[in-house]
Amino acid sequence: MADAAARPCPWHMPAWEALTAGSRHAHAFLFAGLPGVGKRLFAEAFAAHLLCLQPVASHACGQCRSCLLQQAGSHPDRLVVEPEEQGKAIRIDAIRQLGDFIGQTAQQGGRKVIILHPAEAMNLNAANALLKSLEEPTPDTYLLLVSDQPSRLLPTIRSRCRVQPLITPGHAEALAWLQHSLPDLSPEQHAALLLMAGGAPLRAVALQAIDAASLREQVVEGVKALLKSQQSASQLAERWTSVPLELLADWFCDWTLDLLRLKTGAADVPVNADMDKVLPFMARHLQLPALLDWQSWLLQHRGMLLGKANLNRVLFIETLLIRWKQLLERR
Repeated sequence: MADAAARPCPWHMPAWEALTAGSRHAHAFLFAGLPGVGKRLFAEAFAAHLLCLQPVASHACGQCRSCLLQQAGSHPDRLVVEPEEQGKAIRIDAIRQLGDFIGQTAQQGGRKVIILHPAEAMNLNAANALLKSLEEPTPDTYLLLVSDQPSRLLPTIRSRCRVQPLITPGHAEALAWLQHSLPDLSPEQHAALLLMAGGAPLRAVALQAIDAASLREQVVEGVKALLKSQQSASQLAERWTSVPLELLADWFCDWTLDLLRLKTGAADVPVNADMDKVLPFMARHLQLPALLDWQSWLLQHRGMLLGKANLNRVLFIETLLIRWKQLLERR
């Protein structure tokens, strides 16, 4: 169901005003930015704006027949294309459905809008099928692609879209928004969530929904136990059943950056305060070549996760932890 009050995030208002200032629009847009900065919300608001019969001050009115249909999730001229299951690929059948939708006459007699998210989830066959629709645009039909990783899209797809980068807000603005959105949390909890989310406020809200703070505490304690040989890599891999692999990889990437800063003298204390004893100790005892080798392996596998590779969960976590502990053993 579309958001009854679909509005872009405050930090995207300059881009929004520029986009909606004219009456003529490109037939395809690519909204690109980091995960959790509000790209999908921006696309939803723009779809509502395009379909609204009487927009008010660059926004959908929320009251016309078209807006009411969108709010009910039943607008016949609005199509959302996304994976059947979260984390899976968008297959060619979904793009064929998109093509059929484009070929139909608008049932409300106006525009048709398609939101495709996340665009990088298309497999190669689906991406090639989408090209035909992009190459043969239909009047009053708008395709809105949303992507965390636009570099993973075919260059031919990117070149046929108007690319609209959507920024991450500054720390103060992100923190203020998060405090308003999650008023029951403490300032320390807001700051910790925003740090985990890489500064992306909507991702911070999503992390709170899965109680990521508790998951992180579990992982931090497990890592400490691993380095003290109180827990084995295989034991922890079996125990961390509810920790998303992408999140786990992000945390180890953050800790690795802290290690690099500490090892090279670029920082005296780690950014990640919950590892403020572990990381300085590791930095003092590991060798820089080993750290760089580890970082290369970690980034490679993080890329595989982001590319929706079907990794064996337990084996990946076990290997990750073994290699992490070996940083202190490779002298």
